[in-house]
Amino acid sequence: MATPAVATLVREFFSSAEQKFAVVGASTNRSKFGNRVLRWYNDNGYTVVPVNPKEKTIESLGCVPNLSSLPGKPSDYHVSIITPPTVTKSILEEAHTNGIQHVWLQPGAESSEALAFANDVGMRILASGPCVIENGIPKADIK
Repeated sequence: MATPAVATLVREFFSSAEQKFAVVGASTNRSKFGNRVLRWYNDNGYTVVPVNPKEKTIESLGCVPNLSSLPGKPSDYHVSIITPPTVTKSILEEAHTNGIQHVWLQPGAESSEALAFANDVGMRILASGPCVIENGIPKADIK
């Protein structure tokens, strides 16, 4: 169960006008967390784009190599990141460059350097524990 502060951030994360999401670190391997998170968004009614530079499609969804390649305006997206902590800060830098404000670092993706960067540039960040699979809000439940 999420704390009240985390629950507020989760609701804010899912209450965007555009309702577009991207999953950085999406995987073709259905047992991997990057695939499970991608499927959670898709199964719960959201528009979601997998981000993986090595794949063309994941779960029948068109894949893009990076955040800069998201369809439309990247700043319209909220992003879940499932990457090794050593990669996460560079993903956050790209997100910031593209005007992406809402980011959810899935468990295991965070590093103190990445969190410090996100806080320094004013990103709305979820980190340090909550997971979209357990704490996400299905689109049908957003009011």
